[in-house]
Amino acid sequence: MKNLAIARRYAKALLLIGKDDGQAEIYREELDNIAGLIDKEPELEQAICNPLYDLSSRKQVLQAIIGKLNPSKIMTSYLLLLFDKGRIRFLRSINEFYHKLADELKGIARAELVSATELSSETVEKISNALSKRTGKDVILEVRQDPELIGGIVTRIGDLVLDGSVKTQLLNMRESF
Repeated sequence: MKNLAIARRYAKALLLIGKDDGQAEIYREELDNIAGLIDKEPELEQAICNPLYDLSSRKQVLQAIIGKLNPSKIMTSYLLLLFDKGRIRFLRSINEFYHKLADELKGIARAELVSATELSSETVEKISNALSKRTGKDVILEVRQDPELIGGIVTRIGDLVLDGSVKTQLLNMRESF
């Protein structure tokens, strides 16, 4: 829980800087690139975060990564601040929170749509429009299939779950009998 609070705080701080200077989207891309690189190369994360290596060597590795990716001055300072404060290991979580906060700033809601069968693009578009009207935000749908649903769809937007699956309806009927 504490780790999530730390990640949220650092993500919010970067977003506020981005909001002030109009570079929030650029910071999103840069943070994504760095977090993605660390995700792809677990050895990099070890080289930066593992306390078995001395502090100056770990910082040199981070500076080398920064030098190769050539991010903005703000992002460079931000990454070095994370390192100096011992928070660099939260980079993935910070990136996730930053995405959520940046989406909120832009009025975008991300939703997951799970269906039993493949849906046509027309149907997905209609569902997206209906969700946009309901939430008052632009909705970006991530569509996937789950044959266990039997039929129908399940949509998740944040904490809101709209379950119209046959599986759930059958379970509800069984409980009512």
